[in-house]
Amino acid sequence: MKSWRRLFDARLPRAVQTLQLGGLFNAFGNGVVLPFTLIYLHNVRGISLTAAGLVLATNAVVALVSGPFSGPLVDRLGGRRVLALALLLLAAGFGSYMLVHRPWQAFAAAVVTGVGNGFFWPAQSTLIAGLTPHDRRHVAFAMQRVVMNLGIGLGALAGGLIASAEHPWTFTVLFAVDALTFLAYLAILYAFVPAPDLGRPPDSERAGSYRDVLRNRAFLLVISLNSLFILAGFSGFELLPVYAKNEAGVSESAIGVVFFVNTAVIVLTQLPISRASEGRRRMAVLGLLGVTWAASWLLVPVAGIWLQGAAAAVLLAAAMALFAIGECLHGAVQAPLVAELAEPRLYGRYMALSALSWSVGFALGPAVGAPVLDAWPTAVWIGAAALCLTGSACALLLEQALPRDARRTPVSVAA
Repeated sequence: MKSWRRLFDARLPRAVQTLQLGGLFNAFGNGVVLPFTLIYLHNVRGISLTAAGLVLATNAVVALVSGPFSGPLVDRLGGRRVLALALLLLAAGFGSYMLVHRPWQAFAAAVVTGVGNGFFWPAQSTLIAGLTPHDRRHVAFAMQRVVMNLGIGLGALAGGLIASAEHPWTFTVLFAVDALTFLAYLAILYAFVPAPDLGRPPDSERAGSYRDVLRNRAFLLVISLNSLFILAGFSGFELLPVYAKNEAGVSESAIGVVFFVNTAVIVLTQLPISRASEGRRRMAVLGLLGVTWAASWLLVPVAGIWLQGAAAAVLLAAAMALFAIGECLHGAVQAPLVAELAEPRLYGRYMALSALSWSVGFALGPAVGAPVLDAWPTAVWIGAAALCLTGSACALLLEQALPRDARRTPVSVAA
């Protein structure tokens, strides 16, 4: 019983726990709109599926461009200040989706949210790394994954109960709620989370630059692999709802339930999986991740081709439960490994390039996937599965490029 309880005991500093609470509010708002943005743009506002996919891709492309600029800002101003700026931009960007009626308005909203996202992840990741002891970082980032997915799942469940393509005003409610949650996170950040001391050099000393980061070959290989996994894995989340509705006849409320199943599995298994990863080879864990995600995506076209309605929703929920196991494997390795490969004085730049790897995947996913989904829906999921298996092979090949002391997840001293 004690060993089981230990699996769920995060034992993180209070400031980190408070930061995660703010992230829970933020994630809830994102979950309210995430499964329904493509449906809103295409089914409610009448924007073509290809153009709607490009709107989602614009968010990621702008995040990709703005992300590297956030790195020096974080190193100079601190993660707390840059995170506050990101939250204000995200509140304004997602709030402006309420006013969208034409494609150019959607693209404008996507640009603002893209800048906010580009600043958000490097700043928040720097705060978590700076406020958490080295041997607890894999748990801290795992807890971040738990609260983010819990918020997204609860938000998706709530959004599914509110959203209706026959009543456009319901989507206005969704985006208003999302904007308010960013402001709630901002209030928590400034009231309860201190700025960490990352040991930055005095102004008279050389502060470092992206050239120092780009010399880290192992880091560059790790984030390149992550781009592949985001493209093949996470970006499918934005395509799955419209596929489920249009190809398998799944209702908005059932789509919300499908996403909540994914969340429930993550909440129950992320910390145990992170504990189980202690002392194990990180690249072997990522190899298993690719196999798990490939199996998950191959279930999706089965639902679209042979099932409809509730039966399709049940199979998609099973696929999302399996996908969640892979998410937990990813959460146990990716962010802690980046933090370990980074120099503390350059955390902002390292985290910015790490976030860039997510943006690359999310930019390519909808931009390529939406037109394919429109022309040949089944091909999207088969192609994603093939890329996931490619990522597994690359992960195993990458292991020898890592520093020896970074190849395994550290065992917590407190454990």
